[in-house]
Amino acid sequence: MKGLKLGSKIIFVINSLAAFLLLISYVLPYVPPKSFASLSVLSLGVPLLILLNAIFFVYWLLRVKKQMLLSLVVLLLGWSYINSMYKFSSSSDVKDDANFSVMSFNVRLFNRFDWLPRKTIKEDILKFIKSEEPDILCLQEYRSGDPISLDGYYDFNARYTEGIKSGQTIFSKFPIINSGSLEFPNTYNNAIFVDIVKQTDTLRVYTFHLQSSGIETDVEKLKKETSGHLFKQVRSTFRAQQDQVELFLDHKSKSNYKTIITGDFNNTPYSYIYRMIKGDEFNDTFEAAGNGFGRTYDFKFFPLRIDFILADESFTVNGFKTFDVKLSDHYPIKTTLSLP
Repeated sequence: MKGLKLGSKIIFVINSLAAFLLLISYVLPYVPPKSFASLSVLSLGVPLLILLNAIFFVYWLLRVKKQMLLSLVVLLLGWSYINSMYKFSSSSDVKDDANFSVMSFNVRLFNRFDWLPRKTIKEDILKFIKSEEPDILCLQEYRSGDPISLDGYYDFNARYTEGIKSGQTIFSKFPIINSGSLEFPNTYNNAIFVDIVKQTDTLRVYTFHLQSSGIETDVEKLKKETSGHLFKQVRSTFRAQQDQVELFLDHKSKSNYKTIITGDFNNTPYSYIYRMIKGDEFNDTFEAAGNGFGRTYDFKFFPLRIDFILADESFTVNGFKTFDVKLSDHYPIKTTLSLP
């Protein structure tokens, strides 16, 4: 730091800390929350760390200082992280009869508790769905006691189903020949699946809602929370998510069908949870064909992508879109897929 003034030295120290934390975050997808839950919490801050390092790089670059190399090297080492956060190119939907679309949307109980000031949220969600007409529709935080009806669709768990938790439902324009639920213990969350027939193929579609941390997104309410309480809450959540994912993976391993996984993971693409679900055989449809930040959750501090549609390598990803519609605390996402 020779030749730097005091103010610049302080800035470089902060820069070094941000670079170090981002570097550490690169190992987080390989660290089980049950073993190192405290370290896993860092995965939530990765988008902010990327933005900070980008700002520091530009700051030193404009001053033609060699300190710019620190953040530049760390960012380049984690290029795949940047690709998960922001897509610099986009892919338009290919109009083809072989294509079919899959939408995932956490509808937040259709605004049952008036989180949003509008009284027509449920009707607006229904209107939005009908305008997009996805071939497969996966909803989380869905109220089977207050169901919606979609003409031309088969459905599973859209209305009360004995022995199966409400919350998740799947609609499909293709016939459903089998369905079921994977009940997560000690929680309202679960995973459901359907096996559908598309022409000569049988496809399995999962949707789930992993354990939520319950962290407030309202800035004023968040200020009232102690850091210790927030930290403990997130650690506990990540451990529960690992248990849920292990149950899900065991269930998925018993199927040989071509598979699509959708849902609200309540975790980021930089986490152990995401890596375990995605594995090596699935493609993240946003990374394959999305654009921009791909933000799926309305968090005021930085863009969070916690809702996903993953398709195994049998599928070609021809398009992806995140919809900027304020109907929930989540944003709907849709991908266009095809089979050879």
